Amino acid sequence: MDGTSVPPAVGVPTTERSPAYRPRYELVAEQILEFVVESGLRPGDRMPTENDLAARLGTSRTVVREAVKILSAIGRVRAHKGRGLYVADDDGMLGSLRLGGFFLPTNLDHVYMLFEFRRAQEIAAARLAATRATPVELRVMEAAVEVCRQGYLTGDGDVFDRGDNDFHLAVAAASHNLFLVEAVREARRLQRQSRVTGLHGTVGGHAAGAVEEHAAIHAAIRDGDPDAAARAVDVHIDNTLEDYRGEIQRRVFG
Repeated sequence: MDGTSVPPAVGVPTTERSPAYRPRYELVAEQILEFVVESGLRPGDRMPTENDLAARLGTSRTVVREAVKILSAIGRVRAHKGRGLYVADDDGMLGSLRLGGFFLPTNLDHVYMLFEFRRAQEIAAARLAATRATPVELRVMEAAVEVCRQGYLTGDGDVFDRGDNDFHLAVAAASHNLFLVEAVREARRLQRQSRVTGLHGTVGGHAAGAVEEHAAIHAAIRDGDPDAAARAVDVHIDNTLEDYRGEIQRRVFG
């Protein structure tokens, strides 16, 4: 599930997808990422100073500093005291570039597109898993469902999230398609970045439903029914998306 939910990926009116107000530092964070890509800077390259960025983007150094904090927290920029700013050379930046662009969790259109991407890849993985999963892989899925259930029942968000992550990766692994495994892993890594900016609920809300949805996905895969597995994943992504949209609305509109 990912502790969140968003609107159905299709048919969301533009007015719902774009809040009326976004803090200036979020917009500047996106502009800095655009500058990095357009300038051809690579992981490990030194970036302009905060003062230079402020001048380039027509804003204040204070706003740039807040934007850099976001980018540092989500692994896009490294700030070294006394040495300046550098394009991150960790898997976060490289992973985003592998997806053909960049993802900023404060950009709601990026979030919705990420869920569309998740829907496509996880339905494909579940269909394949329904015809390829081994008994061992089915037991791993079942165990992850139970970990997720215990996390929900005890209110332990870390346990819930661990079970949730293990379940989705187990389904991907059971597809026996390495590309799908990496795609699912990368999409979930990007989605976890949303927690940095507060787009994440506590255990509760859709958590109870997510546990049962995981169980339904597992059952369909265990029964060797690709169509049922695809439907169960589709329902799960829809509900997770709806829950996520609720979190976004609470964050933006208080």
